[in-house]
Amino acid sequence: MTQRTITYAEAVREAIGQAMEADDRVFMLGEDIGVYGGAFGVSGDLYHRFGPERIRDTPISELGIVGAAVGAALAGMRPIVEIQFSDFTNQAMDQIVNQAAKIHFMLGGAANVPMVLRAPLGSGTGAAAQHSQSLEAWFAHVPGLKVVMPATAEDAKGLLLAAIDDPNPVIVLEHKLLYRTSGPVSEEAFRTPLGVSAVRREGADLTIVATGVMVSRALEAAETLTQQGIDVSVIDPRTLTPLDMNPILDDVSRTGRALLVQEAPGHVGFTAELAARIAESPTLYRLLAPIRRVSGLDIPIPYAPQLERSAVPQVEGIVHAAEQLVKESF
Repeated sequence: MTQRTITYAEAVREAIGQAMEADDRVFMLGEDIGVYGGAFGVSGDLYHRFGPERIRDTPISELGIVGAAVGAALAGMRPIVEIQFSDFTNQAMDQIVNQAAKIHFMLGGAANVPMVLRAPLGSGTGAAAQHSQSLEAWFAHVPGLKVVMPATAEDAKGLLLAAIDDPNPVIVLEHKLLYRTSGPVSEEAFRTPLGVSAVRREGADLTIVATGVMVSRALEAAETLTQQGIDVSVIDPRTLTPLDMNPILDDVSRTGRALLVQEAPGHVGFTAELAARIAESPTLYRLLAPIRRVSGLDIPIPYAPQLERSAVPQVEGIVHAAEQLVKESF
């Protein structure tokens, strides 16, 4: 496959464009995705390529946007919803949780909802408390929803194309700070299977499991730790639901230490599920030290840049937690 380096945002746009070229049923709807090109510039020139019938600018009504998408999906279309900020899914939770996630099951499999909902999440842009949350645990808790958090440009494209193919709803959460990051991405319309974790780095002393933007911070922390003689694995689940635990359990069994990193607050967060699954498995008996978590503070995200930075894990915090964990033992 032919690869070149493009940004995460370009990879998302390319995936949507290729899906629309291949299947007339695929269309996109959301606020400011037309001439404006999207709040974060992701939809770009898609409006000019495919026109207003397939790149549909909508009113400011998340409930209406998702409701229209659910109806279109039930009628045989394959809608891609863009919500400007993942925080605004609050306005559409009934359609997401009580309709899209449940219809297939409530009708005994007689209907499907092949809808993709994309939403930028996370802090780091100075958008403050109502536009900077990491709400992935909400969606991962709901049976009937698949939840994806691409951490690289390659996965932003491959996972999105797989999500568009899926016969039922997939939530794709894209971290705002990743949109301008770059990486090698194939020109072909490839698929990255949902429900397969990626081992980003292999090490002998400690396993870090991280999601979203924390994957790149964990990798940067791993390089710093190498200089101190600490050899670290980094695993990216990529898909929160369905969750592929096997690579995580295998690696933690080998290293004996698990450090779980997320941007979201720690209380009832996704890494709590990871910790529970490790503890409930035979891997528990291979642990050399307690499972540790590095998470955001249990506070609304502040506006002030220095406070915003302090509210979520940074590279230095991951390094410090890893340093402490390798010294610990039962």
